[in-house]
Amino acid sequence: MDGIPAYYVKPHKPLQGKPWIWRACFPDWHITMDSLLLEKGFHVVFIKTNNEYGAPKAMMVWNKIYDYLTAKLSFASKVALEGVSRGGLYVYGWAKRNPDKVSCIYAEAPVCDFKSWPGGKEKSKGDAKDWNQLLQVYGFTEPQAMEYKDNPIDGLKGLAAFKVPVLHVINLQDKIVPPDENTFVLVNRYTHLGGPAYVYPMTEGKQELDGHHFEIAHSDWWADFIYHGSYPVKNPLPYHDYYNTRHGIPGFYKKVKEHQPVTVAFLGGSITYNPGWRNRICQYFRERFPETKFHFISAGIPSLGSLPHVFRLQRDVLDSGKIDLMFVEAAVNDEVNGTDSITQIRDLDGIVRHAKKSNPDMDIILMSFAGPDKMKDYENNIVPVAVHNHELIAQHYDLASINLAKEVYEKIKAGEFSWEHDFKSMHPAPYGEELYFQSIKSLLTACFKEADSSGSMAYPKYKLPGKMDPYSFDKGAYYSIRHAQLGNGWKQVQDWHPSDGVHTRDGFVNIPVIESSIPGSELKLTFHGTAIGIAVLAGPDAGMINYSIDGKPFKTMNLFTDWSNDLYLPWYELFSGTLKDKKHTLLLKIAKEKDSRSKGHTCRIVYFLVNK
Repeated sequence: MDGIPAYYVKPHKPLQGKPWIWRACFPDWHITMDSLLLEKGFHVVFIKTNNEYGAPKAMMVWNKIYDYLTAKLSFASKVALEGVSRGGLYVYGWAKRNPDKVSCIYAEAPVCDFKSWPGGKEKSKGDAKDWNQLLQVYGFTEPQAMEYKDNPIDGLKGLAAFKVPVLHVINLQDKIVPPDENTFVLVNRYTHLGGPAYVYPMTEGKQELDGHHFEIAHSDWWADFIYHGSYPVKNPLPYHDYYNTRHGIPGFYKKVKEHQPVTVAFLGGSITYNPGWRNRICQYFRERFPETKFHFISAGIPSLGSLPHVFRLQRDVLDSGKIDLMFVEAAVNDEVNGTDSITQIRDLDGIVRHAKKSNPDMDIILMSFAGPDKMKDYENNIVPVAVHNHELIAQHYDLASINLAKEVYEKIKAGEFSWEHDFKSMHPAPYGEELYFQSIKSLLTACFKEADSSGSMAYPKYKLPGKMDPYSFDKGAYYSIRHAQLGNGWKQVQDWHPSDGVHTRDGFVNIPVIESSIPGSELKLTFHGTAIGIAVLAGPDAGMINYSIDGKPFKTMNLFTDWSNDLYLPWYELFSGTLKDKKHTLLLKIAKEKDSRSKGHTCRIVYFLVNK
């Protein structure tokens, strides 16, 4: 595989589902356990990446071996990993990147921190030659290696969330790979994260190489650990059931294959804002395409859905440069915020058209995340409206899309995990973040494979189809509050921040606003375009407003939300999205009425929203 020797040993009578064990290093060392597993019907796999020290480029080769064995030879989708000595760097490196594909881990005197071995920076004797080789393989200076945060002892949340059982067999007198610097650190961290771990110290028999080589007793026990952790084979529902590659992401893929600089944007709400799947995708891109210089734009803002996205797209994403790939998610907040279906279509249509006009070669992936209400819809055989609209837009524009909401529902129904104990929340726990990442990675991998297998003629030049809705917000943008003519009672605050200690959102504090809390006070705005709205800070004092466009009768809008008592929520409201494309006048007044839950009558405007 990529010029690296690899083989598998086939049992005389393979077990149903083809369970297998994957050995990282030293295939001829302590083979009794592997032999027992062969007799039981396991395949035994080995790839010779001994001098790569678990580096990311070695993990990419491991991915190819895994894909070959599972896709071409129908091996079980979950593999037992076996790491001896430096093999610990490989099995944990790969398991942390793929916890959904691991049944269990057996490790014998494993290296869990390369600062210990071969670094020799603490009690271990280390190995200067291997340390220098490791620095070269990773491309590190010594200070960079000392600051590295992806040793086996690091970043174990995802693996622990998937409850992958690990078993370490060690010698307490090991001076080459001391347990105090390796196994005990990893197991302590892993169990504190909820991961199941077992340690068995070998205290009898012959010991050599400063205790690093020792006799292994009870090989049948360890074989049973792997057997019961891997069999009977339970293959999860496949990721490919929940995504559609359509046109793929050819522009992005062409640039990374040619090692050109690439910009990737993430436009979404809190699930995109929070560290988790997004950070994992960034890591995956850097490791898969190490010669490409990536620029990542994190444009996730909690609570915001498609309506805010379409009007902030220019400032928060497109103004940062030419975008090659953009992930878009709005289905969760569109549902929570009560955005109506027609507005969702106009928003999403506008996002795609605006983005594609800025760069026709930009690739876009539309994503629908999970939530309790979507689970209820699927339980009642209803496709959630927001999910349906994301898929409508993706189909119309031939964009890749992924329905994570349906995936979570069906995997829970299949008994793979539970919402209460694993996923836990609409803002997913580590298990959910890892599931999102693995599923999105599967979509990306499928796009890459399709491009590779079809050749350069696979994707004709993209042609932008017509609008899905004639009132698409494809020219949506923020319109400065400086354009407003403020009447008595209104004032401009250059550096607004709350005085009551109530929480705010990043990017929506210490900013200019215009505000009034005096009933009857009025402002006037002249603008040109087909849509007009406002972005306000709807906090505990949020009031009600009356508004009129072009002299028509005033309408009333309540700015107080279900979250306003605890947060100065960035809240986006649309007054009209079906105006004629010409000059208009908006009149806005503070209403005398207010929500009974509100402490005041305030309207605090951050931006006007205009589809120019």
